Amino acid sequence: MNESRIKKLLKQGEGLQIEFKTCRDALNRDVFESVCAFLNRFGGDLLLGVRDNGEVTGVAPDAVDRIKNDFVTALNNLQKISPPFYLSIEAVTYEGKSVLHVAVPESSQAHRCNGKIFDRNEDGDFNITDNTGLVAALYQRKQSSYAENKIYPYVKLEHLRRDWIAKARKMAINQRPNHPWATLDDLELLKSAQLYQQDFSTGKEGFTLAAILLLGHDDVILSVLSHHRTDAILRRENLDRYDDRDDIRTNLLESYERLTAFIAKHLPDLFYLEGDQRISLRDHIFREVVANMLIHRDFLNVIPAKLVIEQQRVLTENSNKPHGHGLIDVASFSPFPKNPVIARFFKEIGWADELGSGVRNLFKYSVAYGGKEPQLMEGDVFKTIVTLRAPQATQQATPQATPQASKLLVFCSEPRSREEMQHFMGLKDREHFRKALLVPLLDQGLLKLTMPDKPTSPKQKYSSIADKGANDE
Repeated sequence: MNESRIKKLLKQGEGLQIEFKTCRDALNRDVFESVCAFLNRFGGDLLLGVRDNGEVTGVAPDAVDRIKNDFVTALNNLQKISPPFYLSIEAVTYEGKSVLHVAVPESSQAHRCNGKIFDRNEDGDFNITDNTGLVAALYQRKQSSYAENKIYPYVKLEHLRRDWIAKARKMAINQRPNHPWATLDDLELLKSAQLYQQDFSTGKEGFTLAAILLLGHDDVILSVLSHHRTDAILRRENLDRYDDRDDIRTNLLESYERLTAFIAKHLPDLFYLEGDQRISLRDHIFREVVANMLIHRDFLNVIPAKLVIEQQRVLTENSNKPHGHGLIDVASFSPFPKNPVIARFFKEIGWADELGSGVRNLFKYSVAYGGKEPQLMEGDVFKTIVTLRAPQATQQATPQATPQASKLLVFCSEPRSREEMQHFMGLKDREHFRKALLVPLLDQGLLKLTMPDKPTSPKQKYSSIADKGANDE
């Protein structure tokens, strides 16, 4: 969120998806009613430090951190928002004043605030708790909009993989030793993860499609969705067919493991230094790619998800309910949860990041791994393309395969001067830096001049992303 975006929201004024709160020294009492209403309706933007008429009064400087902490703490309180929903709150300076922004997505669940159900219209938030018709319509809308919430009342606990439930519990505890799943039995865990729900419009209750997809036995999944399949293909020599293939028809957690194993089998693993830690570029990139392909697909669509490893790229495709069309710009995109319950389960066990942050990491690491930014294309079929090095390049001791070069390429995802690059790498000898790193990376096209028509300019900078900063003069 930047100042221009704040200006645009202020100009639009309060409405169905925009709400202002003063919050000068503390959170207004009705802030969470608006959060609840946004979650239940279409999502929206909440600005703190702004009067109802759009006048920016600002949050008191000494209250910014306290309000942010109070906001996040309250979201973890079941008495405040139930079921809980994680949101981030961002401080933005607008005309010298502090404004706090909260982007609230539409949730797949119906939420309560202090035990009451709030919905949203053009006039603001309104309490519908005692209006059974409106409550029923809300639940029905959530069910029809998000297939993952469909209830299957005849599915029992024995139809789910107890071994995977135990494994998920262990992974969640490894992420957070005091994770609440540690003290819950299997049914309580599934209920807390919103995998067991009640439909108040029909009275039905039971395990949902999300539960079946995440943890179901194979025969249960295929009886519910006979078309459910993910295809992993290696196509390098035999371009008409394939060199290797894994036809995956199982739950999403086991699908994740099989897809990452297929990738580890067929793609090189380049390491680079992040700080003083060596990490796997391949694992960081394709952990995000695989999770996105599994989490954000339209499961009711019969088109199978697909991961194809080719000579110089990896392509993934999955059916999708688009919220826009075309290439995604990481600098300006607004993440939208396609299957929030499934996404949250992946996050709890450490297989997915917060919505949006994982995509930014994908762009960051792909440059070091393949030399180019990935392409993410939104449409009826969602596509991801990650570039690979040419086969001969990964087999030679060339600079891009070394931790030092990979580290430098990531650093240069923002344009850098020669002095900045040399200082970052800790190299005092200018000529050694030029011959060992700078010239080879320029020759291979992995680094670009921001001022290619003035190669000797003292203002020259270098970028690992083509055309970025080309006007730095």
